[in-house]
Amino acid sequence: MPSAQAPAPRYPEGAYADVPGARLYYIDTGGSGVPVVCMHAATGSSQSWARQIPAFTAASYRLIAFDRRGRGRTQIVPESGPQPGSGADDLLALLDVLGLERVHLIGTAAGAFSTLDFAVSWPGRLRSLVAANSIYGIQDPAFLALTTGLRPQPQFNTLPPDFRELGPSYRAANPEGVQRWLEIERSAQPPVPLPPQGTRNRLTFTLLETITRPTLLLTGGADLYAPPPVQRLLADWITHAETLIIAEAGHSAYWEQPDIFNGAVLAFLQRVDRQARSEA
Repeated sequence: MPSAQAPAPRYPEGAYADVPGARLYYIDTGGSGVPVVCMHAATGSSQSWARQIPAFTAASYRLIAFDRRGRGRTQIVPESGPQPGSGADDLLALLDVLGLERVHLIGTAAGAFSTLDFAVSWPGRLRSLVAANSIYGIQDPAFLALTTGLRPQPQFNTLPPDFRELGPSYRAANPEGVQRWLEIERSAQPPVPLPPQGTRNRLTFTLLETITRPTLLLTGGADLYAPPPVQRLLADWITHAETLIIAEAGHSAYWEQPDIFNGAVLAFLQRVDRQARSEA
């Protein structure tokens, strides 16, 4: 069973970035460290990364996270310009506002759709890619059939979000953590739901082969969306991708097992940065 966790730390003060069609709410730990941008799932918001902030800042990284369009405090401003068609567009716009040339990207679940889309669209802006608990939005028919069989529709989507996205070990051992996760999810829901953003690219297995940046793929042993066999299938298409299975974790490994998640991701980022410095 996962050990009990301390309460999530206080978040840094947020700010807004004006981008086409929206004001993106984001948090930024600041400092001169290498920037790491985190993309939350279809559930949750930038607050979902509270358990990453202490570890990443202690390791001298600058952690940035934003409320994806249609979630949390991000505001839609239709009169300011056309609505971009993808989360990758919003991510690029935020990097430009913040003056960040190259970043590490971490995406979980549906947030990893956008990070993958960004990686194949603007690889020069990327230091590395971490994709957690995700099916990446892959559109190959055989893969869609596989994942649909794992999650029969529409019954699966009618289940409570904590049942779908938190593993049974975590729900049994950490009721306070479950409650906090649910509070973040409820607070992030907009008054009027927006259609999900699309992607710039049609994401396919063949497109995965074009990713050349260092990549870490991880999932939970109890993930109902992306169980280990699905991750191994996806990893086969990304050159030299590293993989990790977090035992007992469900679809929210970053929240359920933050010590393991943070340790593995930080070790990966630090190794990538050391290699980059040695080649400079």
